[in-house]
Amino acid sequence: MKIAALVSGGVDSSVVVHQLKEMGYDPTIFYIKIGMEDEDGYIDCPSEEDIEITSYIAKKYGCKFEVVSLHEEYWDNVVSYTIEAVRRGLTPNPDMMCNKLIKFGSFINKWGHEFDKIATGHYCTTTQVDNLTYLSTAKDKVKDQTYFLGQVNYMQISKLMFPIGNLLKQEVRDIAKENHLPSAFRKDSQGICFLGKINYNDFLNRYLGEKQGDIIELETGKKIGKHKGYWYHTIGQRKGLGLSGGPFFVVKKDIEENILYVSQGYDPETQYGKTINLSAFEYITKDVFGDFDDQKDILFKIRHTPDLTRGKLRKINDIYRIESEDKIQGIASGQFGVIYDKEGNLCLGSGVII
Repeated sequence: MKIAALVSGGVDSSVVVHQLKEMGYDPTIFYIKIGMEDEDGYIDCPSEEDIEITSYIAKKYGCKFEVVSLHEEYWDNVVSYTIEAVRRGLTPNPDMMCNKLIKFGSFINKWGHEFDKIATGHYCTTTQVDNLTYLSTAKDKVKDQTYFLGQVNYMQISKLMFPIGNLLKQEVRDIAKENHLPSAFRKDSQGICFLGKINYNDFLNRYLGEKQGDIIELETGKKIGKHKGYWYHTIGQRKGLGLSGGPFFVVKKDIEENILYVSQGYDPETQYGKTINLSAFEYITKDVFGDFDDQKDILFKIRHTPDLTRGKLRKINDIYRIESEDKIQGIASGQFGVIYDKEGNLCLGSGVII
């Protein structure tokens, strides 16, 4: 079997190569250069050290190694999506779009036909049910990354393999240490890759600028502060508001009037909700529910967290509606709602919160 391993230089993807060799495979290692490019030049990920480590891994395990660039595709799809979503007052998820459109989109389209499987360092697994491949959760529930893969399609998931999905994070670290991999002690990457060391608000300022608006306390209607543009803030945000007498949480945005509405307190009721409406919902493998004569029992997430929340799923015309058993904090338009089967094993699909 011909396998392509997507390796970033981090500990997880480095151990993927070790695991594949232990399984008897001889993978071809790919390092994907992604970043932002526009008329002013690159804002690139700090890739030099990553490539050095990945090259070392390739030599250590005797694997063919290629560096490929998907800069242009990343700008056209992920960066532009992020800017446009924020401009519209939405909360984007660039990581989900990167997986769907770049790592498992553009990469598979350009090079995937040469390989039977694409291996990555995601904490996920796959499960076969009735000869169909389903995305399923990892052994390590804290590190589980199925949320970030909630937008992949069946062609993609049927070609993917996750060699560390049945390992705990500490087990991955231990394998890296035992085999003297240079990434053994590297910290997990945080943030959005295309920004490199650039602050997220500086990035938004570059493309969206500033526009002063009012911060109004929802309950009283009182103006209590100013902000530099609604696009710098998201529903559920607490820090970075510059308000005294808090804490305050962003609970609503008026995009047309450029107003932020906030509520005071450590746990204001206004930051919670139980109803989540999803548009553009797509199943990863197949429609497992069929006719919606009644509501379906599911588990779900609206952000990357270890915990799944129990709820009911209904279909109303083209909208999928989740009625949560528990109150959910910070439901923001533009986020993705990802649903799972009622046992929490299979990741079934996702939609955009409206």
